[in-house]
Amino acid sequence: MADKTPSEIARETLKLLAARRLLPTPDNYQALYDEIAGTRSTGAAFPETQLRQILRVLPGQTPAQKRLLGLFESAVGAADWSALQGVLVGYANLGLLATAATHADKGTAPEGATHLPPELAEQLVRLIETLMPALGDDDARMHELAAQLTNFLRQPSPPISTLQLMLNNFSYRLSFTAEDQAAIRNNLLTLLRMLFENIAALTLDDQWLHGQVEALISASTPPLTLRRLDDVQRRLKDVIVKQAQAKDRLLEAQDQMKELLAAFIARLAHMDESSSAYHATLEGCAERIGQVTQLQELTPLLQEVMAATRAIALESRVARDELHQLRERSEAGHAQITKLQQALHEASAQARHDPLTGSLNRKGLDEVMEREIARARRNESPLCVALLDLDNFKAINDRLGHASGDQALVHLAGVAREVMRPQDMLARYGGEEFVLVLPDTGLAQGVEAMTRLQRELTTRFFMQGQEKVLITFSAGVAQLSPSETSEEAIQRADQGMYLAKRAGKNRVMAA
Repeated sequence: MADKTPSEIARETLKLLAARRLLPTPDNYQALYDEIAGTRSTGAAFPETQLRQILRVLPGQTPAQKRLLGLFESAVGAADWSALQGVLVGYANLGLLATAATHADKGTAPEGATHLPPELAEQLVRLIETLMPALGDDDARMHELAAQLTNFLRQPSPPISTLQLMLNNFSYRLSFTAEDQAAIRNNLLTLLRMLFENIAALTLDDQWLHGQVEALISASTPPLTLRRLDDVQRRLKDVIVKQAQAKDRLLEAQDQMKELLAAFIARLAHMDESSSAYHATLEGCAERIGQVTQLQELTPLLQEVMAATRAIALESRVARDELHQLRERSEAGHAQITKLQQALHEASAQARHDPLTGSLNRKGLDEVMEREIARARRNESPLCVALLDLDNFKAINDRLGHASGDQALVHLAGVAREVMRPQDMLARYGGEEFVLVLPDTGLAQGVEAMTRLQRELTTRFFMQGQEKVLITFSAGVAQLSPSETSEEAIQRADQGMYLAKRAGKNRVMAA
């Protein structure tokens, strides 16, 4: 714009400031003036060298000072005056805190210091006393700081400036203790899982024990909630009782089979003895018949043969009846063992299902996903996973109670099983979240299937007494890619579900 005079450029700059609704600051005016004039003003160079010299002499002994030094260096490297201003304000606050601490040691208060209200001080004391038991007794310094802080808060009108310093030290120590507790918890869960898996590896043929081990592995898999642990505990107790009963009956049936086999062998031995005696009688009679010279001598011999024959026939009939009974008892025992083995298998299978909704739990979902992924890649067929989350579930719990919330989950699971295909698998993923595994389903078909489930759910009200409660859900659908794991696919579906929530709920989003 070389043909315009400075006054014309100035007028256009003012008009552009008003059009863009910018504040008439020197920086805004200079930027628009340069834009209209087609020039670029050159300001003073950023004093990086001088600032780095200041950086070298600033104190950096405490963690707070070290953190501010890092922010100072980043601001100098980025030539960011605003960030530098924030760092300098931070150093000034550290100085105020140090001054407050000095006054606290001398028993005096800094000029203009304010005091903490008694109600807020008491609330902070209750917060600290509630927090400390959860941190354990390993960190003595943590408990010492907590005691000092609570004693200070119980003083009449504790100054806020001193409290800031003490809270800073307490929170700094608390962060390390919290990290240690989290690491300990994760390591304990890992050790428990390794122990359970080792027990399972050592008991290859004990299906009843496998059921308990799988339930324990499922229970030790994050995320952990008290409600979930209570559900798992109730399921484990039920499974353990049923497995103990079934195992006792199985051992009893096996003992009966052993008794039947022993009786059968004894009967066969007795039949062999009776048959040998009968043959010996016949041979003796035959030999004596050969020596007979008169007809009347044959009569007692024939009577003896007939008596022996009647005895062996009776013995054979009795043996036949006994063997027939033994066979029936053997078949009944075999059927009972088969039934008990099936009962054991079913009891062990309970460890793969959610006790509330009857759908698969996380363990069952992992097995289904492993099987379906292998099948999809073997057949080169599509596979979709959908993650759905009930809308406003907390409001249902708060208004109607947790029991009604549980029944709402059961209602959703029941409608899903009725609407979806037989090959589709439903699993409770956690809380009010469910996962649907959709074999032989592309992404568009998966979205359509979840939308259809939404429509069906809106036509089937959940009845709570005389009140009709409309239940909706938000869902994300992801189609498994060739190199993707089940966890990655479910995570993408979870992101789609989150977008559906952000878009207004009761929606289905493709991930």
